[in-house]
Amino acid sequence: MAVRLRLTRVGGRKNPIWRVVAADQRSKRDGRVLETLGHYNAQTQPSTIVLDEERVRHWLANGAQPSQTVSKLLKTQGIN
Repeated sequence: MAVRLRLTRVGGRKNPIWRVVAADQRSKRDGRVLETLGHYNAQTQPSTIVLDEERVRHWLANGAQPSQTVSKLLKTQGIN
């Protein structure tokens, strides 16, 4: 099973809030997730990014691949 760190959408219509999750890459965007790692809200000034750094590092150490967007968020938070 290939695990990917990616975003899943929550929030209301025209008010997207994104959760950063670890999920099987074959599952749907808003489908089953293995673990929720944080959240991201681009509509606030400045953008709100909250991540559980310990768990993110755990998943990355175990071979999870971040999506492009999550990779940018991790770089912003100083997690590589």
